[in-house]
Amino acid sequence: MAHIHYQIDFTAAVFVVRNQKVLLVHHRQLNHWLPVGGHIELDEDPETAAVREAREESGLEVELIGDRPPIESPGTRFLLAPRFMDIHRITDTHRHIGLIYWARPRTGETTLAPAEHHAIRWCSAADLDRLEPAISPAVRWYCLKALEEVR
Repeated sequence: MAHIHYQIDFTAAVFVVRNQKVLLVHHRQLNHWLPVGGHIELDEDPETAAVREAREESGLEVELIGDRPPIESPGTRFLLAPRFMDIHRITDTHRHIGLIYWARPRTGETTLAPAEHHAIRWCSAADLDRLEPAISPAVRWYCLKALEEVR
C-alpha cells in the first residue's frame, strides 16, 4: 500500500506464537526479519489491519490476544489495546508508528507471500540469534517477550 502521509504512517505488527515459536518473515524490500504486519489503511481500525496483514502475509487466520472492556455501549466498539507501541525510522524522511500485537494462529497453513518476503519461518528463542541477516534488537526483544507471555 502507498504511504498515507509523506512523513509518518501507522502500522500493525503481529507476533504470532505457536508451540513456543514465533513467526517471522524475511522482508524482501527491507532485508530484515520482521513479524507479519503492515500499514493500517484509511478505512481500517488497527485490529482489522493486524488480522488482515497476518492473513495476507502468512496465510493464517489469527486471534489477537488482549483485553477489552467487559461492557457494551451503543455506538462504541471496544478495540484490543496493542501490547506495545513504538515509532521507528524507515528512511531519512519517513517513520512508522507501530502498534505491536500478540496473536495465536486459529486456522490456515503457513504460506510464503513471495512478492513481499524471501522466507517465512517459526523461530524458537534459540533460533533468533542464528538468523541471517541478524534481527534488530527491538524485534528480538518483542519476540522474546511474546514467547514469554503467550503460553
